[in-house]
Amino acid sequence: MRRLTSVIGIGVIFLAGALLVGLLAGVWWLAVVIVLVGLAILIARWIVVGRNWQSWGYLERQEDLYLTHGVLFRTMITVPYGRMQLVEVRSTPLQRWYGLATVQLVTASASTDAAIPGLLPDEAARLRDRLSELGEARASGL
Repeated sequence: MRRLTSVIGIGVIFLAGALLVGLLAGVWWLAVVIVLVGLAILIARWIVVGRNWQSWGYLERQEDLYLTHGVLFRTMITVPYGRMQLVEVRSTPLQRWYGLATVQLVTASASTDAAIPGLLPDEAARLRDRLSELGEARASGL
């Protein structure tokens, strides 16, 4: 899904720029350079998106949920079940077309809000229900 949006976004921007330079300014060699730069960026983005997708992971532990993602800049988040205020499943039209969903966690601290993208809808619903259940059980002592 992210590769498709990259192809569309980068393709539109760089092809439109190349056409404008070529048609309006008549500098066709510069238009070719713009297309080649766009193609190089698209190839790099294609590789990075694949590596980034593989870096996402989560683990349901005894007292908290552990999330990790990132290739160059690695992010590791631990969200205690008792701190979860809201767990929701989101799905954009493009995600639905690809059969994907995102689980969004909202906590008391805005800096620890987390999301788990790219889940199948059944797994996202299961995870939402499980996290909500654990969050209610851990928050009952507050």
